[in-house]
Amino acid sequence: MVTEPVLAKPARQDDLLRKRLGFWSLLAAGLGSVVGSGWLLASMYAAQAAGPSALLAWVIGGVVMLLVGLVFAELGMVKPESGGLVRYPLYSNGRLAAAVVGWSMWVGYVGNPPTEAAGVLQYASAYLPGMYHGKQLTGLGVLAAGGLMLLFVLINWFGVALFARTNNIVTAVKILVPVTTAIVLIATGFQSGNFGHQHGGLAPYGWSTALSTIATAGIVFAYTGFRNVVELSGEARNPRRTVPTALITTIVVCIVLYLALQTAFLGAVPGHLLGSGWHGVNLNSPFANLAMLLNLSWLYWILIADSMVSPSGSAIVYTASNARNSFGLAKNGFFPEWVMKVDPRWGVPIRALGINFVVGLAFLLPLPSWHAIIGVTGTLAVFTFAIGSVSVIAFRRCEVGDADTRIGGMQVVAPAAFVVSSLVIFWASWPTLLKTIPIVALGLVLYGLNYFRNRSSVGDLRAGIWLPVYLGAMYVLSVLGSFGGHHMLSAPWDSVTVGVVALVIYVWAVRSAVTHMSADPDRVAALRAEAAAGREWQEPASAG
Repeated sequence: MVTEPVLAKPARQDDLLRKRLGFWSLLAAGLGSVVGSGWLLASMYAAQAAGPSALLAWVIGGVVMLLVGLVFAELGMVKPESGGLVRYPLYSNGRLAAAVVGWSMWVGYVGNPPTEAAGVLQYASAYLPGMYHGKQLTGLGVLAAGGLMLLFVLINWFGVALFARTNNIVTAVKILVPVTTAIVLIATGFQSGNFGHQHGGLAPYGWSTALSTIATAGIVFAYTGFRNVVELSGEARNPRRTVPTALITTIVVCIVLYLALQTAFLGAVPGHLLGSGWHGVNLNSPFANLAMLLNLSWLYWILIADSMVSPSGSAIVYTASNARNSFGLAKNGFFPEWVMKVDPRWGVPIRALGINFVVGLAFLLPLPSWHAIIGVTGTLAVFTFAIGSVSVIAFRRCEVGDADTRIGGMQVVAPAAFVVSSLVIFWASWPTLLKTIPIVALGLVLYGLNYFRNRSSVGDLRAGIWLPVYLGAMYVLSVLGSFGGHHMLSAPWDSVTVGVVALVIYVWAVRSAVTHMSADPDRVAALRAEAAAGREWQEPASAG
């Protein structure tokens, strides 16, 4: 039996969200969340793992993000919606796909504020002893990180307008400092010998290591903030124009910036620190320490000051975005309905902010360092990229949206984004993927509970079963492959196999999505109408 979709009580909560974000505020949200602790720390961890071949990792990571960004840019034009990244899978592939993607995305996002707080305190250890010891926060450092996270929540609590004003100013500072750092280090401390054979050459640990660093050294983490432009699209003015422009601009600017920073770091490391190779480079405050070693004390103090600004600005944006994720998951029926509560005075989902803060604190206990957290959350982020490529083509084939909301070449871009994202998952290495299994498994368990509670149909399962199969295939191929696995599949054939398997599953996923949407013409008609009107569609709990 087909259930008529309705715009019910949750839609009134959407109406309380304020549409105050223009192009510059969205661009600041994108740049502000991308340029966080990632630029301060990822260059060192990437160099530590891969040497100069880390530059290749940044290029590939940037291309992946550009492909994925184009997919989400079109989705943001077709249906601008707060929390849209966890809503699009529901529209195209039903509750199972939405549950797995939404849960993985929420966990990845909720880990960002503690990650950024840990990054702040790692740099702050240069002048605040007792916060950081060895490679992790001390007990005092964990308490201080919790205090920073509370500050991020309070800034968001008092509305999207305060968030936008605060973030615009912070972002301007955040861009100026890394640009200055890259220029100064390349101009004054660049040593071309660091790229030579005496230190292992361009790929001292092999080119495959460079591929692994994309997910594990903070590169994916450093780029993924661009999605926050889409997350906030429901609060944007003229989203069909501002969302894609802000999103693509964010990614292109950051590709150039990160390549410049990585080049500057690789060239500025003094030769005596490379006695044990790039693996031996271990600096608590990487760029600040390099500035001091080069007698650039003025740059050192700017970097120490910016180590508070950059990660904090990114965390402020992620705190805002993940509140919208929680909002979207509650609309999906995955979280309780009361999570959607929007404060009518400030226009923000206040309960979602509180829940995310409490869960984020829990990240600091088992993973009390920047590097420990991003290894898991970076891989989870890539998991969530795949579904957008499926949704965007399903929307097109079911004629959701119009010519004004379509980006040229998407028929090629979408499958390419899916395949390349799958390769990044595989390259993350089996030991890293192993850590994500309990998180994904818990998402499936929670979906099972929701399945029986909401009496979802078998059709809902058929539409989304490809996703657990896809993730299972990635795990199996990772175990068999050469990236931390048992080398039963040797390079490069293991990567070729992953690409072929991903493409086959992509075709299956799109067909499942189109079948799922076409099975209920009334639902698709309502979605078309509401997408055209800029309204947000709410699926009844009993719908299948």
